Amino acid sequence: MAAPTGVGLLLDTHITVMTQSMLYVLAVVVGAYVLPAAASMACAVLAVVGLNFFFVPPRWTFAVDSQEHLVALVVMMVVALVISQLSQRLRRNTTLARLHARRAEQLQTLASQLSLCTDAAAAARAGARHVAQAFDGPTVLALQSDGQLSGVDAATEITPSMQDGLRASMREAAVLGPGTGRWPGLNAWYLPLGSGQQMHGAVCVQNIEASDDAGREHAQALCALIAQALERLRLGREMAMADERSTRQQLQNTFLAAVSHDLRTPLAAMVGNASSLLTQRDKMTTDEQATLLDGIVLSATHLSRLTENTLQLVQLANSDQSLALDWESLEEIAGACVARQRQAGGGTRLRLHLAAGLPLVRVNAVLIAQLLDNLLDNALKYSEDAVDLKVRVCNGHMKILVQDRGPVIPKELQTQIFEPYSRGDRSGKQGAGLGLALCRAIVLAHGGRISLRARQAGGNSFRVCLPLAIEPPMAPTGDAA
Repeated sequence: MAAPTGVGLLLDTHITVMTQSMLYVLAVVVGAYVLPAAASMACAVLAVVGLNFFFVPPRWTFAVDSQEHLVALVVMMVVALVISQLSQRLRRNTTLARLHARRAEQLQTLASQLSLCTDAAAAARAGARHVAQAFDGPTVLALQSDGQLSGVDAATEITPSMQDGLRASMREAAVLGPGTGRWPGLNAWYLPLGSGQQMHGAVCVQNIEASDDAGREHAQALCALIAQALERLRLGREMAMADERSTRQQLQNTFLAAVSHDLRTPLAAMVGNASSLLTQRDKMTTDEQATLLDGIVLSATHLSRLTENTLQLVQLANSDQSLALDWESLEEIAGACVARQRQAGGGTRLRLHLAAGLPLVRVNAVLIAQLLDNLLDNALKYSEDAVDLKVRVCNGHMKILVQDRGPVIPKELQTQIFEPYSRGDRSGKQGAGLGLALCRAIVLAHGGRISLRARQAGGNSFRVCLPLAIEPPMAPTGDAA
């Protein structure tokens, strides 16, 4: 009140009492915006007292010499108090509007962040962070897993009383605490994350007021967004698992149908040849009998390879265990495979090219041998010319090339041919379409990659790249000192 009083005294000879009262009203308005409610009311009273003492005749006293001045002072008192009350209400409404805007923005931000979360842990962390930002008191967000509650932050301690409140809110599927009508003796709000039979956890907000209905509604809105995100992720996981089961069932049905078909053909050939030998052996020449026996051997060999490939492919596809790896010499594995193929009929068409100084590789020798056998058998089957097996080191990988001069596989089939039962039939040769699928499974199990490219002069080139690990230190030789 010093400012309007000082200005009024300086301009005393130039202004009337009415103008001086406006100076005090202006001070009351300013005070109402910047001062608390009690101080604003005191400012209004002091404005009337100051105007009466300094400017209303008789001056420098609290006496009033006319009824008109008394009415004016009373009206000014009422106006000052009304202005003070309206200004305080406006301040409260402005503060609430800003708080609601911040909370609406927070809800929007949380919804955007939750939509990007791909797992429940990330969604829970985002929700816990926003709940902590929204309230001053300590907050705890706990998720339920296998009947146990655990805080999102490992450093957060959930006391027995807090755990009782969290479980009660989940059990009743309702907000508990001051102002809710449920468990009013608690010193915190307990809000469930979920509804009905599907509960994901609960939230505890401490140091709250029972009269803060807007705060409780904001907490419920935050928890509703978090619960919706957790439910969405749960349903997504269940849908993915259902799709996986459906796909697996479909693949199993296809697998059984294909295997039964591929087994039937060589079995029928074996039964036919064996029946002919059994019933008409006396009428056959030695060469005819040898031909039928060769057919039985070839069909049995095909069945053996088909069975071996099928079992190995199923094992690699369904096993969660890591491979048994050891340090192996690829020269020895490749040499043994080439020797077997030559003995089986590959002859001189099969050529082996090994780079000098090949390092040891950490692989499963049985699977790598099966990989090379399948690639070589596939190349020899579809090519009448020479087949080359090349092994060398390139860019930190062991590179294996199996090259033939058979019919070129079209570019659009070069990826599809590694799928089970996809043969890309080039010449009507017998096969189940499992060999290359098994090759890919073996390579992927070793952390490598396999690809197919057409050769410039005709034919195909299968390329396998296996990662090279650091070789183990060589054991010291010589007698110990």
